[in-house]
Amino acid sequence: MAFVSNFRRVISNGLTRTSLLSQVRDNSTLTTPRLFVSGLSRMTTDVKLKEAFSPFGQLLEANVIKDRASGRSKGFGFVRYATIEDAERAQEGMNAKYLDGWVIFVDPAKPREPRPRPQPEPEPSETGFRVNKTVGWCGN
Repeated sequence: MAFVSNFRRVISNGLTRTSLLSQVRDNSTLTTPRLFVSGLSRMTTDVKLKEAFSPFGQLLEANVIKDRASGRSKGFGFVRYATIEDAERAQEGMNAKYLDGWVIFVDPAKPREPRPRPQPEPEPSETGFRVNKTVGWCGN
């Protein structure tokens, strides 16, 4: 019964799910002019991304991240603006909008986490065997 009364209150106040989400988003502020764009079509290029985001301010770069092996889009990218205010306008204007037939989502970009350095492959010994520290001895 409490659910029904809460539901009626929400409906009578005219609040919808999107307005509640916009209230939450209005409270959040960007700390960087770089935005993460997800949900991109495989056909979206850097040029199309730049054209879509350029009306919101001075766009410095727009990059669609591509797979190294195939060269195809991975479905996400980054845009960077000159000011944080331009980035906020772009986030509000492009979040949950269609681009190349796909709904895209725009969020603040997180700083890149440092990756551990790859360990060098150990040299084989004079006997032709190398040490596998998890199992024991193994051959070439």
